[in-house]
Amino acid sequence: MTDPSELIFDFAAITDIGCERLNNEDSYGYDAEQNLYVVCDGMGGRAAGEVASGMAVRTLIESFASSAAKRGEGEPAPVANRLMQAILDANHAVREAAAQNPNLLSMGTTLVCACLDGGRAVFGNVGDSRAYLIRDGHCLQVTQDHSLLAEALRAGEISLAAAATSNLQSMITRAIGAEDAVEPDLYGAELQLGDVLLLASDGLTRYVQPDEIENIVRAGEDLTASCQEFIDIAKSRGGVDNITCVLLRVIAKPTEALPTEGNETQGHSSTPPDEMEAFTPTI
Repeated sequence: MTDPSELIFDFAAITDIGCERLNNEDSYGYDAEQNLYVVCDGMGGRAAGEVASGMAVRTLIESFASSAAKRGEGEPAPVANRLMQAILDANHAVREAAAQNPNLLSMGTTLVCACLDGGRAVFGNVGDSRAYLIRDGHCLQVTQDHSLLAEALRAGEISLAAAATSNLQSMITRAIGAEDAVEPDLYGAELQLGDVLLLASDGLTRYVQPDEIENIVRAGEDLTASCQEFIDIAKSRGGVDNITCVLLRVIAKPTEALPTEGNETQGHSSTPPDEMEAFTPTI
């Protein structure tokens, strides 16, 4: 069996303006060296939403990389602590930019990110962009939405059927840049070979259900094609918002992944994904 620390990751991402918007306020980004991936969904008007999401993506990536560069000769801080600080820095950057420019007043953005640390993933989120873990026929939503609709669902005040058409869908309760202080949620999960991670804005997740996500990922070897299929489905069902998805698949190193002729490929033990570990590191 391959050591989890030796895993590598396949990657694809697409963002689309959707069917009704005049511009794309979603942003995504990544730092392959740090194994950090992020999706943001901006709000606050055409230019402001784009500014907020783009600024949050850049600040998160730069802050996270900076914390690694500053470690000196000592051990780096745990990934969860660095990720938490990077999200807080992104909130500060967006908040400060809005305060200094009246045209950007009230701008903000959702944020969902994943950092792959050896055989483990650490996720962070603010708002209703989501992370999913797909493993062996199971698709688990890792993150919890920070929205009035999600709160109503968790409280049993609305059914799933009613939620699909509820006017609460776009009313989020936490956002990057909305307040001076922000409270991200962080989650951790041990990864297995073959796991697929999806980061997506709500322009995708309001239209594509977990069982459909699992079926598309399982049927497709090409992650870019899977991303495009997600977007095509969302647009065929209305596509009223911008649509962004990032897919990551856990794979072995090529020399270990390919069996020699005449030998069977050694399988790996796999279990359905359990509830993710949720935690708040001390900064």
